[in-house]
Amino acid sequence: MVARAAWTAGVISLIVHVACAYHFYHNWSQAAAYRETARQTAEVTGLDWGGGLFINYALIIGWVVDVALWRLRGLDAYRNRPGWLVAAWQGFLFFIIFNATVIFKTGPLRWIGLGLCLWLAFLWLFVKGGKVSGRLDGNLIFKD
Repeated sequence: MVARAAWTAGVISLIVHVACAYHFYHNWSQAAAYRETARQTAEVTGLDWGGGLFINYALIIGWVVDVALWRLRGLDAYRNRPGWLVAAWQGFLFFIIFNATVIFKTGPLRWIGLGLCLWLAFLWLFVKGGKVSGRLDGNLIFKD
């Protein structure tokens, strides 16, 4: 299953990314990572707050749980999750992507991020609007 493999590769990539950030930039120090997050947040928003670091930890935990449930319970159970849970998870992911690529980036990366977010919003509306079945196996089925 291509989608599940890609989703799993994504969470593994995120964990490697965080490990590299801690190793190469923060010397494995939670305090240093918190200070840097607070500095960046203050630079962008004026709020000296490093709590975004814990939002990133929530992303990692949520994504690991999501992948584990998909792998352990199978595709049918994954597809049949409550709608509110799917919407909350996708909304959280969109929030993370938007902040990481639009709010906290500048120059061309910000515009690329904005384009990505607009594309993701379009796809979500397109699937939710009933134009596509929203299959998770990598093959979208267009309705007539």
